[in-house]
Amino acid sequence: MSQHFEQVKEFVIELGFRIDEEIQEEEIVIINDDDRGIRDLIIDCEDSLLVLEQLIMKLPHASPTTYKRILQMNRTLVFGAFVLDETGETLIYRNTLALENLDLNELESTINALSMGLAENSSELLAFASGS
Repeated sequence: MSQHFEQVKEFVIELGFRIDEEIQEEEIVIINDDDRGIRDLIIDCEDSLLVLEQLIMKLPHASPTTYKRILQMNRTLVFGAFVLDETGETLIYRNTLALENLDLNELESTINALSMGLAENSSELLAFASGS
C-alpha cells in the first residue's frame, strides 16, 4: 500500500466522509454523502494520479442535442467534467489530480465541484434520465 493511498484516506476522513468501501490491493476507496449528491464516488490512486469517478446515469438513447448540452455544462464546472464511458452510453463525473503534491484543498474542491455541478444541473440531468 502506497504512502499516497494512506494520505488520500486521511484526507477523506478529515473532510468528514466515511469510507464505505476500501479495495486495498487496487488502492481504491468509495464514499457516499447523499445530501451532497455523492453516491459511490470512486477515489482511485493510479500510479501518479488520483482519479475520482462517479456514475451519473445511463444514456442509452441520448440525442446529439443531449451530448451538446453536456459539453456546455462542462464549461460551468469548476473542476472535473461530465464524460462518457467507453461505450458512450454512461455519463460519469471524472477528475484527475496529481498525487505527488495533492493537498486537502484540491480533494475538497473536486468533491465540492461534483456536488455543485449536480445541484446546478439537476433538472436537466433528470430530464436526460427520463428521456425528455
